[in-house]
Amino acid sequence: MIVNYSNQEVIKGEKSIFLAGPTPRSSDVETWRKEAIHILNDLGFDGIVYVPEFNNEDRTFDLIKQVWWEREALFSSSVIVFWIPRSDVLPGYTTNIEFGYWMAKDKGKVIYGRPDNSIKNNYLDWLYQTETQKEAIKDLKELLEGAMILVEENKARLTKRI
Repeated sequence: MIVNYSNQEVIKGEKSIFLAGPTPRSSDVETWRKEAIHILNDLGFDGIVYVPEFNNEDRTFDLIKQVWWEREALFSSSVIVFWIPRSDVLPGYTTNIEFGYWMAKDKGKVIYGRPDNSIKNNYLDWLYQTETQKEAIKDLKELLEGAMILVEENKARLTKRI
């Protein structure tokens, strides 16, 4: 597995997962993506994992460079995992916009989940269910297992088009 952070050049490959969701803006707040990377590694994922965070404790970044990196990684990804553990310290305002954009652009790339204690996700739950006929997944490991299956399905679908 290759973990590709946003302070690195975007690496491209045929199997990739973008970890979308709220990003801590302070070192006081733990990122959920560390657990996601650990789970994907334990599950044996052998593709690229796009992480829209730096691979160090530096939380400062250039907004324009960050959003261009994210755009390139999102468009390059096989699957976009939206894990939204929304809380007062992880509000996910940008995540809302990204979720709506990708549900309209290419919902076949999107898999969505959130923990039970996540707040203010009713509209996202409704939109995901309405557009995909699937429920939000409430366990991060189960969500990532589903993402790995979707990576393979999307790879097969792209191969058929060629």
